[in-house]
Amino acid sequence: MFLVCWGSALAQAQLFGDTNWQEAPAPPPPAFSLDRLLTFEVNPNSSLVYAIDPQTLSISPADRVVRYVVVATSPSGVRNVFYEGIRCSVAQVKTYARYADGRWVIAADPPWQDMAGRPSRHAMQLARQGACDNTAAPLRVDDILRALRAVPGVSTR
Repeated sequence: MFLVCWGSALAQAQLFGDTNWQEAPAPPPPAFSLDRLLTFEVNPNSSLVYAIDPQTLSISPADRVVRYVVVATSPSGVRNVFYEGIRCSVAQVKTYARYADGRWVIAADPPWQDMAGRPSRHAMQLARQGACDNTAAPLRVDDILRALRAVPGVSTR
């Protein structure tokens, strides 16, 4: 049902024009803490554990992009950390930066990508579990956190 709504929203945006939408300048990657992580399920068959730092969640009032820091941790403890944004209205995600060697590496002119077409489905699952309210960004960050915490399998560390 969720993808059907998104497919419809994407088709409407393409037909009727989401042409006036412009992304506001993204803020720099926020500081994050591994002690505050809120895990969410992406794929029960995956060995990776995905989590966001709730204090990095933001909803831009100018463009309604939901931005956050996501941490993917392997069973051996290796972590991949990304600063991303979700555009709920058209089911797209963008990776603004990657954390490597103790610092953020900013992506040069990163593109918006369809969530359903990416190899990793973490952004789509995060959107489904609360980062998006169907095809719209929630009104407040607290709404996202409340929705995430209500999903079975979501936990804080």
